[in-house]
Amino acid sequence: MGKPKRDPNSVELANKIMEQYKPKSVEDMQHALKDIFGPMFESMLKGEMNHHLGYESNDKGEKETNNRRNGYGEKTVKTTTGEVDIAVPRDRDSSFEPQLIPKRKRDVSAIEDKVISMYARGMSQRDISSTIEDIYGFSVSHEMISDITDTVLPDLEEWQSRPLSNCYPFVFVDCFYTTIRNDYETKKYAVYTMLGYTMEGKKDILGLWLNETESKHKWMQIFDEIKARGVEDIFFISMDGVSGLEDGARAIFPQVIVQRCIVHLIRNSMKYVPSKDYKPFTAALKKVYSAPSLKACHSAFETFQQQWSAYPGAIDVWKRNFSHVEQLFDYGSAIRKIMYTTNAVESIHSSFRKVTKKGAFPNENALLKVLYLRTKELESKWEGGHIQQWAMVMNQFLIHDHLNERVLKYLE
Repeated sequence: MGKPKRDPNSVELANKIMEQYKPKSVEDMQHALKDIFGPMFESMLKGEMNHHLGYESNDKGEKETNNRRNGYGEKTVKTTTGEVDIAVPRDRDSSFEPQLIPKRKRDVSAIEDKVISMYARGMSQRDISSTIEDIYGFSVSHEMISDITDTVLPDLEEWQSRPLSNCYPFVFVDCFYTTIRNDYETKKYAVYTMLGYTMEGKKDILGLWLNETESKHKWMQIFDEIKARGVEDIFFISMDGVSGLEDGARAIFPQVIVQRCIVHLIRNSMKYVPSKDYKPFTAALKKVYSAPSLKACHSAFETFQQQWSAYPGAIDVWKRNFSHVEQLFDYGSAIRKIMYTTNAVESIHSSFRKVTKKGAFPNENALLKVLYLRTKELESKWEGGHIQQWAMVMNQFLIHDHLNERVLKYLE
């Protein structure tokens, strides 16, 4: 892999920090970053002074003002990594009013928060730098943006390994693809997301995993991981036809019921149907999976097969997966409404796509930082909310012998 180009001054500063602090952990590095913020703010303030006076500090030409630089004043400001001592430039007539750090302002963590917020919204480093320059009149290097956003890595690591609830009645699994630069080439990576519904009917993203390939072994590792983090039981897993996931889930959670997403099956079968027939085809299918009873479902499926016999490829998709349609009718309508589709996690991926469409990421951490920050935004929106008709779902759980005892166990 080629060595990335870095600003020589940043490299020199980093080397000095390494020599002085000899950091051995991410926490040590965070403390060292305080020494980076000082020069960054001082450089920005010097730029503000240049703009205020209308000329650079080394400009020997004729000046349009009699006002001149008048040394520096000392100031201690608060950042997200702690307090930092900086030198603030002064002018002779005291008309300089810094915008970045106003005269009586001592908390400048906001600019770091702005950088992180923009990064969380999928803005590129170039766009972030331009935006900061538009707001404050100064540019921020790509390396500095990376340093600032790296401050979320300890939180990301803690979030990825945090303890989970002991039971999730519903878990939804889906993936989307994005690009990571690897050496001199780009590779597509699958980002797998697990969304769980807790016993209280609240949403919880269990984790994010990156994979170049799909395999039963990998999925067993993932389910092993969530079990180690405290998950004892899962009632239902809704999924697309992800290779190895079903076997991997049952190997760790033997009682789990795996449900193929009906919406994905519809999409898969429509590949064999001309666009002119989409509407009547999906209308006929809806009579199958939305039938009022299993008997009515079988009857609707017989009619469906006869009506669309001209498209055997489409019919075969449903024949091969019809057991997943049949098992829906083992449960009440409130449970069926939740378990039949992965739409809940697909909506999360729709949000993820908005912040990953800027292009290839330089490494896995860069991608995970964006996804983690987006996840925290989603979680703040969900706070205090519950799944609709959750009380009805819990009542329908109690009707089934294989769920009744498990529900009562985790409600105690």
